[in-house]
Amino acid sequence: MAEAAKAATQTVANNKKALHEYFVLERYEAGIALCGTEVKSLRQGKCNLRDSWCSVKAGEMLVNGMHISPYEQGNIFNQDPHRVRRLLLHKREILHLFGEVKQQGLALVPLSVYFKNGRAKLEIGLCKGKKLYDKRAVAAERDARRDIERSHAERNT
Repeated sequence: MAEAAKAATQTVANNKKALHEYFVLERYEAGIALCGTEVKSLRQGKCNLRDSWCSVKAGEMLVNGMHISPYEQGNIFNQDPHRVRRLLLHKREILHLFGEVKQQGLALVPLSVYFKNGRAKLEIGLCKGKKLYDKRAVAAERDARRDIERSHAERNT
C-alpha cells in the first residue's frame, strides 16, 4: 500500500534553503491553481521555490515568488513566471494558519512541489526562524552523526 502511494507521488522541487533557515512546526498540503502551460513546465521539472513565501489576502492563501519557467512550446499561452498563484486549502485551515502567523509571528514557507495522483500539490510549512546558534547546533549534530556512522562502517569492514 505504501509503495503504491509513493509511486503516485513525483517530486518536482524542494526548498532546501527553507529547511536550513527555519524550524518546521506543522506541514500542510495544498493544491495550486495553475494554467495548462505551467503544469507542462512543472512536469519538466522547471520550478524554483527559493525566496518564495505564502500570504493570506482576502481569505485566500497565495504563494508569492515561486518561479515556474515558461513552457517552450507555450507561445501566447505562457503566463508570467513570477505571478502570484492561489493555493487551494479549506477555509478553516486558512483561518488557522492566518491566526498562527499573526499571533506568534511565524512564517508560511513553501517546502516542496510535487504531483500526487496527477495533480500539482505544494507542501507548506508553518515555520519559526532559526537563530545563528541554532544553525550551528544543527550543523554540529549532523557532523557528529556522520562521524559515528563512519566509525561504525570502519569497524564493520
